[in-house]
Amino acid sequence: MGASRLSLLVLVALTHIALLSTLCSAADPYVFYDFKVSYITASPLGVPQRVIAINGKFPGDPINATTNNNVVVNVHNGLDEDLLMTWSGIQMRRNSWQDGVLGTNCPIPKTWNWTYNFQVKDQIGSFFYFPSLNFQRAAGGFGSFHLNNREVIDIPFAKPDGDIFIMIGDWYTRNHTALRMALDAGKDLGMPDGVLINGKGPYQYNKTLVPDGIQYETINVEPGKTYRLRVHNVGVSTSLNFRIQNHNLLLAETEGHYTIQQNYTNFDIHVGQSYSFLVTMDQNASSDYYIVASARFVNESIWQRVTGVAVLHYSNSKGPVSGPLPDAPKDTFDPQWSMNQALTVRQNGSASGARPNPQGSFHYGQINITDTYVLKIVPPVTIDGKLRAAINGISFVNPQTPIRLADQHKIKGAYKLDFPNMSLSRLPRRDMSVINATYKGFIEIVFQNNDTTVQTFHLDGYSFFVVGMGYGNWTVDSKNNYNKWDAISRCTTQVFPGAWTAVLISLDNPGAWNLRSQNLDRWYLGQETYLRIVNPEENGETEFTAPDNVLYCGALANLQKQQETSSASSISSETFKLFFSLLMAFFTLVCTFR
Repeated sequence: MGASRLSLLVLVALTHIALLSTLCSAADPYVFYDFKVSYITASPLGVPQRVIAINGKFPGDPINATTNNNVVVNVHNGLDEDLLMTWSGIQMRRNSWQDGVLGTNCPIPKTWNWTYNFQVKDQIGSFFYFPSLNFQRAAGGFGSFHLNNREVIDIPFAKPDGDIFIMIGDWYTRNHTALRMALDAGKDLGMPDGVLINGKGPYQYNKTLVPDGIQYETINVEPGKTYRLRVHNVGVSTSLNFRIQNHNLLLAETEGHYTIQQNYTNFDIHVGQSYSFLVTMDQNASSDYYIVASARFVNESIWQRVTGVAVLHYSNSKGPVSGPLPDAPKDTFDPQWSMNQALTVRQNGSASGARPNPQGSFHYGQINITDTYVLKIVPPVTIDGKLRAAINGISFVNPQTPIRLADQHKIKGAYKLDFPNMSLSRLPRRDMSVINATYKGFIEIVFQNNDTTVQTFHLDGYSFFVVGMGYGNWTVDSKNNYNKWDAISRCTTQVFPGAWTAVLISLDNPGAWNLRSQNLDRWYLGQETYLRIVNPEENGETEFTAPDNVLYCGALANLQKQQETSSASSISSETFKLFFSLLMAFFTLVCTFR
């Protein structure tokens, strides 16, 4: 065993020497993270259950990086099933190999580790990471991923006194495997058991609804200071209204783009969405204050327990919070108010984002649309005897061999390039159909939600301009009401039931990019596809080739070498960190004196 440890250390040393020796001349710094993904037992709602932790923590620690940093995350799979981590909103410019979904990556087998290595090119803002396979996000494994501006780029507000990360989401006390089995059996998941805030249950604001002994989240603040709250809805399927008692939420950024700053007393955050609010601690601190995340568009008398409650605690607070929660919007069965609020979220065209030029310098409203896709969503249907969800009548089946890996190795029949641009008059089916999108095209996607619940849709690899929403069926005439000037650019948008949302996308990032419902139940049941975008004149400059550590599966499984997990596991995390720190110190000296 000693020889194995020594051999592995030598291998790691040689690998890092090769890597770090290039850093002396590299313009963009590296940040490194080591993720040990495992199960722990927790009781966020008072019921012991198995949750997914990162380095023993639930939620995981935030990833903190700056525009153009190179991010290296070594992921150790300590689960009893395959794993992939995805980085929702990180665009992976030219590098869909690092995206962490089944259409781009072979899964990491249990006991194995795999290292993600990507650059956060030309991005700022608030995002999150999570496990993308097998309904695992319903068990945790998520954390905040935030990208800071470079110092040479001014932010469009005074520097906050601190960053606060808040992860909200509906939660079930059943394990994710039980939830998966229910969906496989054609059952609905039913009402969640509660809402968590930063992995913790509600403060006992009501002794009937909240039992004794629930651990709740407390956010500690100083009076008079302004904080940036980065709020993410990481739940399964429930839209949540977020509010802080007696405090305004000044919206400043969403998913990588600065917004026109507006105050809200409460704000709807749909599944998979991220927002930054500036909150000033301007109250008299006669007591603590409630932080609330409550379910939207439901019968509140039945769904009362689906409410997350945390505590905002001023350092000079005179006592605990008590009394009723701050009111939620009174529009339970009419989401028009929520749609109107969504349409007030507009882009700050004069602010600089990741680059010095203003965000509004890209005049998207003046570009000719090259293709239109109207994606129709309906309630789940039975296909081949199983309950499935579909887009345009196609319930997606993930290819056995990832799309671009199959292309690189010229594997025939791995997937189909025949995804329809509108719903067709035919029976729904399961298929591996992907969108054959045109590199450098400028496309319009219309999400037509004929389902009965709010859906959110996300596109990996891109941000899109949310140019319109409306009730009823989308028609060509709907374009007359598009926002062609200051539509927000983001990567996840809500689509209200019986309504449509239209987005515009400039296809300048080659690769295979997942387009999916962020509602976990619908995603699991097949409500997704991919955009395959290839530069026909590719010369290695617009898209990276597969990384040296690529995993193989499907038709290429014979190329995969076994990983020596026993020797790898013999090196403790502490030993690795010490070893790597010494390497970093050594190369700092080398770079200084060369």
